[in-house]
Parts: sequence; C-alpha cells; structure tokens
Amino acid sequence: MSKPYLETQPDKKGFFGKYGGAFLPPILEKPLAEIEEKYQQLKDDPVFIAELNSVRKHYQGRPTPISYAKNLSEYCGGAKIYLKREDLNHTGAHKLNHCMAEVMLAKYLGKKKVLAETGAGQHGVALATAAAYFGLECEIHMGEVDIKKEHPNVVRMKILGATVVPATHGLKTLKEAVDSAFGVYMETYEDTLFCVGSVVGPHPFPLMVRNFQSIVGFEAKEQFLELEEKLPNHVIACVGGGSNAMGIFSGFIDDDEVVLTGVEPEGKGKKIGEHAASLTYGEEGIMHGFNSIMLTDEEGEPAPVHSIASGINYPSVGPEQAYLNSIGRTQVALCNDDESIDAFYKLSQLEGIIPALESAHAIAYAMKLAKTLPKDQTILVNLSGRGDKDIDFVVENYPIPKHSE
Repeated sequence: MSKPYLETQPDKKGFFGKYGGAFLPPILEKPLAEIEEKYQQLKDDPVFIAELNSVRKHYQGRPTPISYAKNLSEYCGGAKIYLKREDLNHTGAHKLNHCMAEVMLAKYLGKKKVLAETGAGQHGVALATAAAYFGLECEIHMGEVDIKKEHPNVVRMKILGATVVPATHGLKTLKEAVDSAFGVYMETYEDTLFCVGSVVGPHPFPLMVRNFQSIVGFEAKEQFLELEEKLPNHVIACVGGGSNAMGIFSGFIDDDEVVLTGVEPEGKGKKIGEHAASLTYGEEGIMHGFNSIMLTDEEGEPAPVHSIASGINYPSVGPEQAYLNSIGRTQVALCNDDESIDAFYKLSQLEGIIPALESAHAIAYAMKLAKTLPKDQTILVNLSGRGDKDIDFVVENYPIPKHSE
C-alpha cells in the first residue's frame, strides 16, 4: 500500500513537486535549519505531543464542533451545508492551532521572543495570546491599511501585551507586513522565532503550519462520519496563503471521492490590482523565500492586490496549494467582494453566526454550489473565523439588509 499523502509531501528540501523550497539569504540558512531540526525532533516526542494536546483540549477548547446549517441549506434549496466551527476556537479563528505549537517550539529552542506578520489580525491575536500563555515577548507587523480596517484586533493584540508595528511602505497591507517582519527577523534571529502565519514562507514553515492545522481536518472527518455516516461530497475553504484550507483538506486528502475546493478572492474584478486570486490568474515565481504561483506586474514584481478580506489579500499562495491544484487534487473557485458581503449577512441572519469576511468567501461559494446539487449531497465548509473584527468596517460600508432581503 502507498503511504498516506501527508507522509510523502513535501520532500526533504521542502518541495511539493516544483513548489516550495527555501530561497534564503545566507544569514538565515542556519537559523531555519535549526528550526527544522528541532521540529523534526519534537513532532514525534511524546512529551511535546502530550503538552500540545492538553493545551488544545483545556485551553483552546478543542475539538470545535460541526454545525448543520439547516436554515441556510433550506434557503439554498439543494445540498446540505455543514460548518466546521473554527470560529469557536479560542481567539475566534483557526490561527491558534499553529500559534500555540509555534510558541511551544520557540520555548524548546530557547527563544525569548516571537515575531510575525498579520493581515486581518487573527494570526496576530493568536500569537499574542500564545506568547502571553507561555511567557514570551511578541511583536506583530501589520499593514497600516489593515491596522485601520481591523481596529478591534489591533486593540486585542495590544491588550494581550504585543507590540504592533505598522508597515507603511507599498500598499501597506499583508505583503508589506511580511516584508517588514522578515527584515526585523534577519537582525534578531538569535533570540527570536519568526512564526509564519500561514502555509507560506521558506521550508519548514509550510510543512509545520500544515501539520499543526491538520487537527481541523482529522476532527472534521470523524465528526462528519458520526453525523452523516459517510464522507462529505465537497469540502470548501477560503484560500489566501491557505492554512485553514490545508488544515481541513488534510483530513480528506486521501479520499479521492471528496471534492476539495479552495475559494479565492476575486475582489472587484479581473484586472491586476482588483483581486487577489493567485491560483486563477497568477504564474510561477519566488517571493518571501518560496516558489509558488503569484500575481505579478509588467516588471515581474509582486502585483498590487485587493480583497475586502484582509487575511486573504496576498499576491501569492502556499506552495502546497499550488501543487495540489497543479495535479488536480483540488479545484479553485472565485468569490468577489459583493458575494462575500451577501454571504456574511445571510449566515448572520439565517444561522445566528457572524463569519469573518475571509470565511464568508467560502460560504458564498458553498451557497452557489448547494443550489446546483441534489438534496442528498453534502457540503462541509471550514468556517475559519468569526466576524467580530469585521463588523465596524462592514456596517460602515454596506447597509444592513432587512432579514427578508
């Protein structure tokens, strides 16, 4: 029998097919080699695993449940829609799954500080939470545009004790936050661990984050079988970098009968600068230390991007997402800003669940798909985060519809 997918990818150099790897300045080669060596030691260490499992159960509140979205399903009139409720994970999103583990890794490495980028602020909040729990310093870099847009999460990070550093160059969003954080890491790596916020960056980060997030998929598979006595026909997640998608996809990756769909942000249109749909419109290229599919301008540089959802507003995608799409194991769908707002309000008013704008992209596609499928089909959506962080921005820019609309 062939080995399970998760045991074969990536290869020892961090490549998923031709995507991934570690394209680094020489100064960072040794620090990242040390991170990989320590991770490989700890991932099978019974003491580390027991501590992580205890944290997940007694602090994070795992397992998170699966909810049947009965009212939304009836509204769509087709397939049954289920939600994996990562919005109920402590701090309100899936991000804490890898942040607690990464900060544990930092402690085992003897680091005093953790450093990261954030877009929507959920990774920043999660890392600040983990740093507070384990007693480490925390520094979060965030685009100046996102700081204004995601003000509640900025306040949460500061309350938790983190230092928030604005990225003020370029478009002042997620890419620039990554640039800024990497610049600091190159000068402070001896006592700092850079905790990448998605399945992006140089090896071993895509591997580590995927494996730490895979708890979502393993839980979901067991829960869904208990509820329906069969696997879902479709599993859907939004994709920017792709950590929440790889988290839930991991549980079903070897089940070929389950269709895995990543939903990219089409933003305001198909022109460069109007969207952040890397897999749909991008081409192969290297950015932030890894080879993947990315959006480029006429000079071949990372292109400007747009999405209403800050957490998926990124001009590239995780290398594993690029690989799985290239071999046909996953498919890609699109959702624009208006569709995500409609899904945001529909889920809120029909189910009493306010989703993050990132998650609303996956909900929007699930709604469209459900209408085309018979009622005996099932859809499982990774509801990757809650929308508390987005409500001020949404209501200031999009009128609250009446319940009947």
